[in-house]
Amino acid sequence: MARLHRAISLPEKWCKNLSGLTQHINAVHLELFRTPSPLPQNSRSASPASRCDPASSSPPAGPDGLDSPRAFCTDEQGPEPDVPAQRSACDDEPGWVEYHGVLNGCPCNIDGEDLPDQAAPPPRTDALFGDWDPFDNRIQCELAEFLFKREQMPQSNINTLLDLWAADVLQYGGQPPFSDYVNLYRTIDSIKVGDVPWQCLRVSYDGPRPDHDVPAWMKETYEIWFRDPRAVTLKMLANPDFADSFETTPYREFTAHGERRYGNLMSGDWAWRQSDRISEEVPNSDGAMLVSHIFGSDKTTVSVATGQNDFYPLYMSLGNLHNSVRRAHRDSILPIAFLAIPKAERKYADSATFRRFRRQLFHTSLAAILQTLKPGMSTPEVVRCPDGHFRRAVWAIGPYIADYPEQVLVANIVQGWCPACLHYPAKLDAKEAGQTRARVHTEALLRTFESSALWDDYGVVADVTPFTHEFPRANINELLSGDLLHQVGQYLILEHGETRGKELLDEIDRRLAATPPFPGLRHFKQGRDFKQWTGDDSKALMKIYLPAISGVVPAEIVRTFAAFLEFCYLARRSHLTDSTLAQMDDARCRFNQHREFFRDSKVRPTGFSLPRQHSLEHYLQHIRNFGAPSGLCSSMTEAKHIKAVKEPWRRSNRFEALGQMLLTNQRLEKLSAARVDFTARGMMSGTCLSTSLAALQPTQEGSAEAIAPALPDLDDNLPDREHLVEAAAVVDMEDADADVDQAAVGVVPGPRVTEPHYPRSAEDLALHIEIPTLPILLARFLHEQVHPDSDEPLPPDDALPYPAGRIHVFHSAVSTFYAPSDLSGVGGMRREHVRATPSWRKGHARYDCVYLGKDPSAPGFRSLHVARVRLLFSFRPDPLFSSLETEKDIPCALVEWFSPVGDEPDTDTGLWEVEPDLHEDGSRILGVVHLDAVLRSAHLIPVFGENPIPQYLRSYDALDSFRAYYVNKYADHHAHEIAF
Repeated sequence: MARLHRAISLPEKWCKNLSGLTQHINAVHLELFRTPSPLPQNSRSASPASRCDPASSSPPAGPDGLDSPRAFCTDEQGPEPDVPAQRSACDDEPGWVEYHGVLNGCPCNIDGEDLPDQAAPPPRTDALFGDWDPFDNRIQCELAEFLFKREQMPQSNINTLLDLWAADVLQYGGQPPFSDYVNLYRTIDSIKVGDVPWQCLRVSYDGPRPDHDVPAWMKETYEIWFRDPRAVTLKMLANPDFADSFETTPYREFTAHGERRYGNLMSGDWAWRQSDRISEEVPNSDGAMLVSHIFGSDKTTVSVATGQNDFYPLYMSLGNLHNSVRRAHRDSILPIAFLAIPKAERKYADSATFRRFRRQLFHTSLAAILQTLKPGMSTPEVVRCPDGHFRRAVWAIGPYIADYPEQVLVANIVQGWCPACLHYPAKLDAKEAGQTRARVHTEALLRTFESSALWDDYGVVADVTPFTHEFPRANINELLSGDLLHQVGQYLILEHGETRGKELLDEIDRRLAATPPFPGLRHFKQGRDFKQWTGDDSKALMKIYLPAISGVVPAEIVRTFAAFLEFCYLARRSHLTDSTLAQMDDARCRFNQHREFFRDSKVRPTGFSLPRQHSLEHYLQHIRNFGAPSGLCSSMTEAKHIKAVKEPWRRSNRFEALGQMLLTNQRLEKLSAARVDFTARGMMSGTCLSTSLAALQPTQEGSAEAIAPALPDLDDNLPDREHLVEAAAVVDMEDADADVDQAAVGVVPGPRVTEPHYPRSAEDLALHIEIPTLPILLARFLHEQVHPDSDEPLPPDDALPYPAGRIHVFHSAVSTFYAPSDLSGVGGMRREHVRATPSWRKGHARYDCVYLGKDPSAPGFRSLHVARVRLLFSFRPDPLFSSLETEKDIPCALVEWFSPVGDEPDTDTGLWEVEPDLHEDGSRILGVVHLDAVLRSAHLIPVFGENPIPQYLRSYDALDSFRAYYVNKYADHHAHEIAF
C-alpha cells in the first residue's frame, strides 16, 4: 500500500515537486508529526544541579499575568461571536518550564543518600544476559505469552497443539516446549517478577438487628479481594518500560507566548500544591519525589443471559506517568481490588439501614485496602524508578476517576447534588458560582448540624465517614475528576405532535444512515432509536449528529449542540493552554445561552438542574488542577474492564469465577513483567527465528546459508528493531463499520499490493475507469514536476510530455500522522487507511476524501484543500518522453476538487461548507497530485437541507448526490485541531 506523508502547500491545485514539500513541512506542519510531550528532564531547566538545590525553590518570574487566571466571559455578558477565534497548533508548542524547587526527585542510593550529579543508576538486576528463568529459552517464553495472553487458548486446545508438536519433533529426538497445559501454567506461576499476590478481607454487618426475620444481607459475610497497593506501586515504579514517560517533579509549563500549558497530571496546580504542603509537613522531604495515586471504580456486568454477574473492580495508576501511557494502558492501570456488592431483597433494598451499610462498606473497604500507603505519606520511602535510579518518595492520594453515580458514593453526598460545590440540586443552573466543597468545611458542618439538616441543606451524608479521612492531604471533593441528546426527540414530539415528531426522527435516522464512511467511524446503517442510546452510541453519534439535525430542528437547537460539541472536543485535547480554556469557556457560555430554547419550548420547563451539565462549570478548574482531562477519563477504566474482568470471566468455568479471574490477571501481569525484564536486558530483539538463524552462524559454518534458502525469504520479511519500536507506538485505525477494538496497537500488515486487473497504459486505463482526460492530467502533472518553479502558463496539451511508462493501481494507501488527542500509540502516532476502490468489502464503490495543503500562513481550514480520491496509482516516466529522472515509481492520486462556500464556517453548526468544482458541462474538475501532498483523510457530510432525503439514498451515494457538504471537524480530535 502506498504510504501517505505530509501535506505540501501550493497556490495551485496540484503538487509541483518534493523539494517544496520538504520546505513546507519544515516550516509549517512539522509540529503535526512530532510529539510535543514535556521536554526531557535535563532539558527543561538550566542544570540538573539547580533542580536538586532547595535554594532554587523560588520559581523564575514569568511574563505579566501568568499567575492570574484569564478573564473568561460571564453568562450575563453573553458571547460575542458564535464561532470563537482559535490559535493554530504551533502556538501551543512548549516554550519554557519551571520545576518545584523542593520536591524535585533527586536520585539517591538505596540508603536514601543523594548521589552526585550525572551519576549512573545501579544495575537493575543480577540476572545475566541469556538467563530466561523460569523459562528454558526464548521459544518457551514467547510461546507461553502467545498461548495464554494473545490467543487465550483453552486448556484442551493447548494440549492438542503440544501433542501435535511432540509428534512432529519426537522423530528427531526433540521435545515440545511444554508437555501440557499444566506444565505451561506452572511455569508462568513460577515467574518471580511482577508477583503481587491477592489477599482476602472479610466484612460483615455489626449493627442492630431486628428480633425476628433478620434480613439475609445482615447475616452475610462479604469478601473483598485486594492486593497490597504499596507493592503494586513499587512494581509500577520499577517498570523500565515507563522510563521515557515518567515525571519525577511537579512542573509548570508555558508556551513561547507565555501562556500556561496543561498536559500531564504533574503539570497541574494540584501536584504543585501537594508538594508545597509536603515540604512543610513531612520532615526530610527536600529532594524527595511526589508519587500520587490515581484510583477509579465502576461496576460492570459480564453476562445477563447466565444470570446477573456483576463485579466491582478498583483500579490504580500513578500520576507520575504520562497521560499517553495511561490511555494506552501498558500495565499503567492495574486492578488492585474487587469490592463486595451487597444485595438485598426488594423490600429491604431501599431501606435506610441497607443503603447506609452499602455506603459504609465501600468506604471502610477502601480505607482498609489503602492502609499500607499511609506510612509513606508522612515519611519518605526509598524506591526504584523507571530510569533505574533510586529516589525518596512521598505517597499521596490523587484524583479519583468515576462517573456521576460513582462520584455520589465516593464523595459521600446526596444524589442530585454536585460533588464539587454546594449548589442546591434545584439551582444547579444558577449563574452565580456555588461555594466549593472542602474537607475542612464538611468536618465543620458535621460538628455543627444534625444529620437531617446536613442531608437537606448541604447534601452531606452524615452517618458515613469517607475513606479519605483516614489519610493526610486528601480532599475527596477536590480529587473527583469531570443527557442532552434525548431532548431533541422530546422537542420534536412536543412541537409537532407524536406522529409528525416521529416522522422527523425517522428523517434524522435516514440522514445518519446516509453519512459517508470514515476510518474509525461507526456507521449507523439503520439510524438509531433515540430513546435507547447507550454511552458508546452517544459518543459515536456526536461525531455525525450536527449535519443530521441541521434543517430538521430550529437553529437554536443546532447551535446548542454545536457549542456542546465544541466544549467536549476542546476538553479532549492532549494539551490545553490558557487560550484553549478561554475557548472552552466561550463554548460553555454559548451552550448556556442557546439551551434556553429548550426551556422556552417546554421541553425543560423547570430548567437545567442536571448534575452532568452542571459539571461543565467545574471543568476549567479541574484542568488547572490535574492537567488534560483525557488522562483521567472514565473511558480508560471502562476499557480496562475488558482485559481485567470480562475476558478473564469468559476464560473461567463460571463456577466461583472470581478466584479464577484473579489468577488469570496475576498470570497476565507476570508475563508482561517478564517481557519487560527480558527486554530491558536486551534479550528480546528481533524474533525467535532471526535469533535462531543468527545463533547457527558462528557454531555451524555454512549451516545458516544452507538453511536460509529453504525458508521462503523469511529473513527479508522480518522487521528490524526500529520498525518494531515504531510499530508499537502507532495505532492503526482500520475502518469501523462495526465495533472496533480500539485498544489494539499495531501496524498495517503487509506491503503495498498492486491490483492486477487494471490496464498498464494511461490511455487504456482512462477507458477502463471511464475518465478520458487521465492522460492529459498526467501530462500536466509531469510538466509541473519537471518545471516546478516556472511561472509560465501551461503549454498546449499536445506539447506536454507523454505520460508513458507502466501504471500500477492500488485500492488503498496508509496515512501516518501525529494525533495525541485521539486513540494513538504512546508516541501519539496514528495510522489510517485511505480507500479508492470500485468495490469495498465486496459491495459498492468507496472513494474517500482527503486534506491537502494550501496556504501555510492561514489558520485552520483556510490552510487546507479538500479533495476526493478517485484513483491511487504509481508510474515511472519514460526517459524518452520526459526529462524527469527517478529510480522509483511516483505515487499519485487522481482527485476531484472541492472549494469552500464562503469565507467563514456555517453560523449554526460551526462547520465549513464546501462544494465540488465543476466544468461548464457540470462534470467535476479533476487533477493529479503527488501522494506526498496528502495530509490525511477528510470526512464530508452532505448539507441535507430542509427537505426530506430520498429513502433509497445510501452512504455510498452521498458524495455524488448533493450540491454542498460539511467538512466534519468532529470526525476525530485531530480533525478538530486542523479543520476549524
